[in-house]
Amino acid sequence: MIKLNRLSSTDSQFEASLNALLAFESTQDEAVTETVTRILTDVRKGGDDALLDYTRRFDQLEIAVIADIELPKSEWQLSLQRLQAAERKALEQAAERVRIYHEKQLAQSWQYTEPDGTVLGQKITALDRVGLYVPGGKASYPSSVLMNAIPAKVAGVKELIMVVPTPRGERNDLVLAAAAISGVDRIFTIGGAQAIGALAYGTKLIPKVDKIVGPGNAYVATAKRMVFGQVGIDMVAGPSEILVICDGNTDPDWIAMDLFSQAEHDEQAQSILLCPHSDFLDAVAASIARQLDTMPRKEVIRASLESRGALIKVRDLAEACMIANRIAPEHLELSVDQPEQWLDKLKHAGAIFMGHHTCEALGDYCAGPNHVLPTSGTARFSSPLGVYDFQKRTSLIQVSPQGATTLGTIAATLARGEGLQAHALSAEFRCK
Repeated sequence: MIKLNRLSSTDSQFEASLNALLAFESTQDEAVTETVTRILTDVRKGGDDALLDYTRRFDQLEIAVIADIELPKSEWQLSLQRLQAAERKALEQAAERVRIYHEKQLAQSWQYTEPDGTVLGQKITALDRVGLYVPGGKASYPSSVLMNAIPAKVAGVKELIMVVPTPRGERNDLVLAAAAISGVDRIFTIGGAQAIGALAYGTKLIPKVDKIVGPGNAYVATAKRMVFGQVGIDMVAGPSEILVICDGNTDPDWIAMDLFSQAEHDEQAQSILLCPHSDFLDAVAASIARQLDTMPRKEVIRASLESRGALIKVRDLAEACMIANRIAPEHLELSVDQPEQWLDKLKHAGAIFMGHHTCEALGDYCAGPNHVLPTSGTARFSSPLGVYDFQKRTSLIQVSPQGATTLGTIAATLARGEGLQAHALSAEFRCK
């Protein structure tokens, strides 16, 4: 049996119950922080020697020279060739869909000229070099490669460096094939906090990058947080989340499996269903109980649903949208007959999956939009990973002689108000 959390928005304690359900303390483990601090310091000071030592120690790899951690492109291509035809086709189709979607995000430079001849504008340029962290060994996350690498290359990033650990020499053909398809430029077989340090600080072999993206374990996430400022990072992600708003017209088995799809990530993942109909919530609960034992990761799913999942009865779909905005979920399934009529009421979500046939899993792999999304309520102020994360904006200002007089007078007045005499005189020197 599974013990599901059942809530009702009409309950006087609903707000307190919802707050307790959503509470997640992303506290940093002191032991992890201490270990990562030591590793980063060693890599920053010791460079390749420290990197080689940690790779031998943590990945049980006997590497003769540091250069051996770089994987030749010929090996990526072999991985691509070894794929089954169906796997390769699926990977290529997913990559093409991701590429087409992200090409529409490209920002362009612009400028305009004022009547006095002053020119103002914005120049868009791509980052020079980006590091992509990919979990390795037996783990297989080719979708993560596609979602991080393709937007970077669409943006025009000149060099994309991927790091992926290969514990005991284990390599994943799908991951390497995805790198070949996505346009990755170099691959180094390193992982953990030491890989993040190498990308952030640079070594003789591994060049320093401008930004680090990609998922990882607690050590990787902690390392990314600690090097932020030295380099950019994509985000600090929390556990995966799904919120389903359903009108009761979707097959309950579908909804149960959609909730499972996030719960199977880990015990801290969150899966919530909002529906106005008690009988539908009962049907989903029965489906969960019936299907749970068929899942290979049933214990993880059970722990996730019992600790952070919930089936919530709401007054109507309008109230469901209000609660969704309160939660600001990573993934929001709008599993209703006419989803488009509710979009204006939904302000905060990483991605919205519209209609009965649009399951979140499609977005994870091949729909096209990015699956790197804000979690833990951060969709209130942040957005999915995209091309714009690999572009930067530079302001352009070219003041005409007439404009120098007009703007100089304004600037000098404000500068003196701030007590900055040199600023005022610098502006006034150019006034006619």
